[in-house]
Amino acid sequence: MFKRAVLIRKALRGGGSPVAGQSDPGPSGLPLLGNLPEFARDPLAFFSRLRDEHGDWVPWSLGPKPCLLISRPADVNELLAGIETSFSQAELGWAVHHLLGDGVVTSTGEDWRRKRSLVQAGVRPRQVRSYAKTMVDCADDVAATWRDGQCVEVHREMTRLTQRIAVRTLFGVETAGREEAIARAMAVAQQELGAELRGVTAFFPPWILTPGRRRLRTAVVGLDAEIHRIIAEHRAATAAGEEREDLLSRLLDARDVDGTPLSDREVRDEAVTLYVGSHETSATTLTWTWHLLSGSPQARTRLDAELAEVLEGRLPTFDDYARLPFTQALIKESLRLYPPFWALGAVAREGATISGRHVPASTTVWASQWSIHRDSRLFPEPDAFRPQRWDSGAPNPVPEHAWFPFGGGPRTCLGTRFALVELALTLATLAQRWRLDTGPGEVRPVAGLNLQPSRPISATVRSA
Repeated sequence: MFKRAVLIRKALRGGGSPVAGQSDPGPSGLPLLGNLPEFARDPLAFFSRLRDEHGDWVPWSLGPKPCLLISRPADVNELLAGIETSFSQAELGWAVHHLLGDGVVTSTGEDWRRKRSLVQAGVRPRQVRSYAKTMVDCADDVAATWRDGQCVEVHREMTRLTQRIAVRTLFGVETAGREEAIARAMAVAQQELGAELRGVTAFFPPWILTPGRRRLRTAVVGLDAEIHRIIAEHRAATAAGEEREDLLSRLLDARDVDGTPLSDREVRDEAVTLYVGSHETSATTLTWTWHLLSGSPQARTRLDAELAEVLEGRLPTFDDYARLPFTQALIKESLRLYPPFWALGAVAREGATISGRHVPASTTVWASQWSIHRDSRLFPEPDAFRPQRWDSGAPNPVPEHAWFPFGGGPRTCLGTRFALVELALTLATLAQRWRLDTGPGEVRPVAGLNLQPSRPISATVRSA
């Protein structure tokens, strides 16, 4: 394995069609470990350093696995478009599979195509419209609990909100007890999964049960028990003639072209995948957005003006989403600076190329949203919070394929539309009534399952 990695690394350093700025041999590494220690210590800084010091085409090693970091948007687009043809979905590890099962994110080939078509029907724009009122109602409920001068922990509040939205839109569950049971199990699972992704345990075989893996397994057992109870309740309600509009009901009603439904296990896997993709991603993005807004009085003033003009004091609806371009710009800029998914990877198959340049088979090709979104060649003042860069007619328009917080190509996140609508409508609902002053002090991002704040972000609630 190690000898093969060395040969692939040499192949990446030379040969193929030359591309400007892409001849650097890449960083040196340790025997067997390669660049794993530096990657595990701080993957965000690692990817940024590779881009800045070695260019847009950088061979490196993750343990014995040969890797390649690409940073040109056109190359990233080619990689994403080639997944399932020239490239395979990267192995996500034991922890991810144990939580998500064989859902649409982890499956490949014909199984992936089948599941994607069945799940996609539940998150099309028409279906997202039907969830918009739940999103706004949940945000309004949270807003009603805040008081002027109150101190809140922002991520905890946003998690409370997005958990409620996820459980109600996905499972149709209304009782706080059911929400909390699912949320507790999922919180443990996501914490342990993020810890494994950052450490060397990701390379351990499935039969090595570390303490973290044991905690994850226990959490998943509790999560599965609750979800299977909800599935049974949905089936009983359907048999009694009750119609439901939640995502779980749509998964249970989905049929293949030959009329075959998803099994209970498949429904469970897709439900958990959708929950993970919607809840934690949205909570983290809203947390960063409030923090960025707190430090930008100009952006807050412009947001207030848009909300006053468009909403005139009422709650937003789905139709208002298109009428709130600056609210959308705030979300896009937050996703640029703090993309929840900070990197993605795919494994080259035989004959794979990018920009006409040969990529040896078995090489994991990485693209980092974090480093590309903060590339000064693509985004002037890349570390600055500038939502106006998303304005129509902005002087430096965002380059094509340079912004990809939800991935791209055939395996782009199915919940992208759901997430963007949820983020804009919930932000509008809360911001109409409240400002959150997070105060001074640096908050660094930590790369786990999502890009989390390095410390709790406390905020003082003020009337808008």
